[in-house]
Amino acid sequence: MTTQVNEVSDTGAEVTGSVLTLLRLEGLAVAAVTALLYARTDASWWLFAALWLAPDLSMLGYLSGRPCRAGRIYNAAHTYVVPGLLLLGGLILHANALLPYALIWINHIAVDRLLGYGLKYADGFGFTHLGRLGKRDATLPAQS
Repeated sequence: MTTQVNEVSDTGAEVTGSVLTLLRLEGLAVAAVTALLYARTDASWWLFAALWLAPDLSMLGYLSGRPCRAGRIYNAAHTYVVPGLLLLGGLILHANALLPYALIWINHIAVDRLLGYGLKYADGFGFTHLGRLGKRDATLPAQS
C-alpha cells in the first residue's frame, strides 16, 4: 500500500536552459496575442492600465505570515484557468463585455511568466515553478 506524502518543494531544482527559454517565449507569445485581441475589443487602454496589476493584489496574502495559504491565493490569481473560463464564457454567452477583463488578466499572467515570475511553492514567495526569485547563492554551482 502506498501512502501519499506532502513534501516541501525541492528549492534546489529550477527550470533552466532551453526549457526556461521556451517558457519565457510562451509568455511573450501569449502576451502579444492577448494585447492584439484586446485592441480588437475597442475597450479603453485606460481600463487595461488600471486593471493590469489587479492580480498582484493576491500577494497581500503573504502579509498573513502563512506562506502556504498565501501561495494558494497567489496561484489561483496567476493561472490561466479562471481568466480562460471567463474568456470562454464571454464567447459562448456572447457577453462581449467580459472579454477585455479576461484578456487583461491573461496578459498579466503571460508577462509575469515572461519575466520569470512563476507559481509559488509553500516555502515562500521567492520559490516558484520557474526557479527561485532573487539573487543566487554564490556558493552554489551555476546551472546551465
